[in-house]
Order: sequence, then structure tokens, then C-alpha cells
Amino acid sequence: MSSVSDRLLELGIRLPEVAAPVAGYVPAIQVGNQVWTSGQLPFVEGSLPAMGKVGADVSPEDAKDYARLAALNALAAIDALVGIDRVERVLKIVGFVASADEFGGQPGVVNGASELMGEIFGSAGAHARSAVGVAELPLNAPVEIEVVVELTAP
Repeated sequence: MSSVSDRLLELGIRLPEVAAPVAGYVPAIQVGNQVWTSGQLPFVEGSLPAMGKVGADVSPEDAKDYARLAALNALAAIDALVGIDRVERVLKIVGFVASADEFGGQPGVVNGASELMGEIFGSAGAHARSAVGVAELPLNAPVEIEVVVELTAP
């Protein structure tokens, strides 16, 4: 069986540098055989590619791409903490979508994160999930993603 690192190489995916926290928290913590990430924004080299509300300032299609980026940032935080090859399965994703009035497409936006987990982890990427519309997110980001994973034994 190939490692997660091997799968990332096959897919041409490079995990980014861990995004620096914007307040008083750590990017991820290990609790027993799980890692819980803090909410990750779709930073690319320290900057947000877009800001504003999905359905007004940001298209749902672009927001889906930003959810994927935020999920990559979550995986980078996991990798920095324990090593990406220790991930046995994805347990949960929570996606927050800064939503314009009347926008109800949060599940489609958060699919950007969910589909990434399937690409990388296959059936071990199937997870429980919440997709929540919110009025505002930190730094006026359009999306924020949290990830919980189960680890293999060290």
C-alpha cells in the first residue's frame, strides 16, 4: 500500500507551509489517536486569494476552490504536527462559508474540501461533515475549514 506522501506526489499536490495563526491558538493538536485542526483559511503564501461573501463577492465555484485550499492548509498543519503518513482516515470536516443573504449553497462549497479528501485518501477520506453559513469570517475570508483525522499507531 502506498503512503499518503506517495499519493500526494501522484496527484501533483504539494502541501503548503503551515499558515501562521492569526490569534491565540495553535494550527493543530493531537488528542490520543486523533488530530484536530484549528479553522484554516484559504491562504496562499500568506495571503487570501479573495475576500467577501459567497453569493455576492465570491462565486460559489471559486469558493469551492478556496475550500480545497483551506483543506490543504489543514493537512499541512497535520503534517507539521505528526506527519501526513500517520493519517489513517478522515473523521470530520467542518466548513464555514461567509454567505450572502439568501445564499444556500454551503454544501457545494464545502465539497471542495470533501472531494480533496477522497482524492488523497480514497475510501479512508469518507467523513462526517457540517457545512455552515455564517455572516462573517476572520479577515473577511470566504471560507474556513476544520479537519479531524484518526492516526495510525506510531
